[in-house]
Amino acid sequence: MNDTTDSSLWNPDLAPTGPDQRTWIWYHYAALWIGMIIAVSGWMLAAGLVEQGMSAGQATFTVLLGNVIVLIPMLLIGHAGARYGIPYAVLVRASFGTTGARLPALARALVACGWYGIQTWIGGSALLTLLGVLLGQDLRGTPMPLLGISFPQFAAFIAFWGIQLFFVRKGLLTIRRLETWTAPAKILICAALVWWAVSAAGGFGPIFHTPSAFGPGGAKEGQFWSVFWPALTAMVGYWATLALNIPDFTRFARSQRDQALGQAIGLPPMMGLIALASVITTSATVVIYGTAIWDPVALAGTLAGPFVLLGLIVITVDTVSCNIAANLVSSAYDFSSLWPARISYRTGGMITAALGILIMPWKLLESTGGYIFVWLIGYSALLGPIAGILIADYWIVRRTRIDVEALYRADGAYAYRGGWNPAALVAFAAGVLPNLPGFLATVAPDAFGWIGGFWTAAYPYAWFIGLAIALLVYTGLMKLRR
Repeated sequence: MNDTTDSSLWNPDLAPTGPDQRTWIWYHYAALWIGMIIAVSGWMLAAGLVEQGMSAGQATFTVLLGNVIVLIPMLLIGHAGARYGIPYAVLVRASFGTTGARLPALARALVACGWYGIQTWIGGSALLTLLGVLLGQDLRGTPMPLLGISFPQFAAFIAFWGIQLFFVRKGLLTIRRLETWTAPAKILICAALVWWAVSAAGGFGPIFHTPSAFGPGGAKEGQFWSVFWPALTAMVGYWATLALNIPDFTRFARSQRDQALGQAIGLPPMMGLIALASVITTSATVVIYGTAIWDPVALAGTLAGPFVLLGLIVITVDTVSCNIAANLVSSAYDFSSLWPARISYRTGGMITAALGILIMPWKLLESTGGYIFVWLIGYSALLGPIAGILIADYWIVRRTRIDVEALYRADGAYAYRGGWNPAALVAFAAGVLPNLPGFLATVAPDAFGWIGGFWTAAYPYAWFIGLAIALLVYTGLMKLRR
């Protein structure tokens, strides 16, 4: 920190990384992605599409295409972190202003809190299922009033929440080590689960010959495209969160090549493989049990033997590593940027953990429709415009040139008008508002059934629409300003 740095915009966690901190090579990024991808929530993506009626091939293609698309903003925004060593919460000051940056930081933090709660619920469910397998009985119990879950479920949720606090206090180095060590074990468990599914279903034939519900004579004949487009947006939206705060990780890269190569190897290919494993297993449950079981924790509860115990243990460890890396890191930095002098990275992590309880995440996972079409698409409509503004500002307006020192000065080049950049605010509103009617009609159809078909038809493309509009509006306004 120097004499020109504003203490309200700087703390050691938000400061640019130095050469001694830039130790991540391509393998670390590939392992990071493997650790985050091989997770229950990621497994549920393709499995949920099968449960919605897609065939194994259709579901795998949808997931893979969505991740190829989201890799583009991931690399574009991650470039700034690797070049200047700054986290997302500081990068957004260049476009939104030194004070206005708190708006996109808070938006990203709140979405991360939601995900943190979801992953904690999944981890708690795995703990409860593991204990039930050991005791030989179902421990879920009767739901309590208001909460909608039983006391054992809530107790397991809180227990898993407490386990994660250990890693919250240890920081990013422990997270990187955890991801690096557990990545091979996760791959082996997924392979073993696919082997079981294929064996129990009588080979690949019955699995891949299960027809799509959208085909001739299917329960949803002729409705494929009405499900495909919102599903594709949801697949993009799944990692739209990391597409914003990827600088939180690329700031530790040894080189641009390391972060780009590691992400290209780790994201689309591994997401395609986990999708394939997921749809094979979920399609097999249709053959074996007569119904699609999209939740791997619930599936594990139907099995027996030492493999199940090992699988549940790996799911538990996996959920810890994925949750910390994908959700807590970003929100901790974002909350820290709101009040750097008082909120450190660790304090921001504790705030995230507390809010993860209050959102009651089990409500978001009650159905595949709610998980994919309400939660994933809903927040993608909020984050897409922010991605559009970041890409436009860094690549089009500034041509990748940033005055890093000014990012930490309240009277510097990024102060704009009282710390707010009107161009970014207008562009953000322009990107969000077209998707708002469709979101309301989807979340509360009884209350907003009067909203016209145009808005509901546009909503499945929420992330794409928001990003494109915000990018164009921001670029135009900044050109006029100059």
